[in-house]
Amino acid sequence: MKNAGPAIYQVDAFTNEPFTGNSAAVCLLEDERSDAWMQALAAEMNLSETAYVRPRDASNEFDLRWFTPTIEVDLCGHATLAAAHTLWQEKHARVDQAICFYTHSGILTAVLRDDLRDELRDGLIELDFPADPVVEVTPPQGMEAALGLRAVYVGKGRDDYLIVVESEQEVRELTPDFQQLAKIPGRGFCVTAPGAEEGVDFVSRFFAPRAGINEDPVTGSAHCTLAHYWQTRLGKQQFSARQISARGGTVGVAVNGDRIVLSGQAVTVWKGCLCG
Repeated sequence: MKNAGPAIYQVDAFTNEPFTGNSAAVCLLEDERSDAWMQALAAEMNLSETAYVRPRDASNEFDLRWFTPTIEVDLCGHATLAAAHTLWQEKHARVDQAICFYTHSGILTAVLRDDLRDELRDGLIELDFPADPVVEVTPPQGMEAALGLRAVYVGKGRDDYLIVVESEQEVRELTPDFQQLAKIPGRGFCVTAPGAEEGVDFVSRFFAPRAGINEDPVTGSAHCTLAHYWQTRLGKQQFSARQISARGGTVGVAVNGDRIVLSGQAVTVWKGCLCG
């Protein structure tokens, strides 16, 4: 019988309830796999991201890469959260130490809150990510029409556009033309507005048809840009954010100089192993 292949998990991130938040596949590799193999598996999983984790020589240090169904990306928040949750839950990492992930975006760390280490299912995980400051730009031709909105502000971070509208209701009611949106250069389009609910600073939705994801349920990396905009607008350093996709999710956001701390929970939906 053929030996079992790598272990693989499906984890819902930025939530503590199954079937909400954003799903990521987490594949724990013991040996190198080709880029083509990783891309093929990500297409097979057909989730917004599949994370590939491989241990390094030192304790709690891992290589981490992320693939959508169509491309590799340089940064992904929810799949990093899912990877950290899986490593602690499956006892591949010590809970009393930070996990260090070596990625295309540098070293990213994950910490399990001290007071929640004994409750892994409900533990709050904090991720340390690079800030992605936004700069105001002229809207690309056709973007507002493709999104079906009138922007009050348009900015751009490293890869994504940030589009601000007046109200949460406008964000909820968006029905973009993804075919037209995919013609506009840029990885993704994050639409945001002040939160209508007490205790929610801002809401957002994220669309990335050029990356094979029409709508991403909860986008951690986008909050590295959102944090910069809302810090300037609200004069705050810490935020409670909601991504109001159909699945929905909650992201804690804190600005720490040129770094952003994202916090959230995760829950494993299923686990298994690949056939060779």
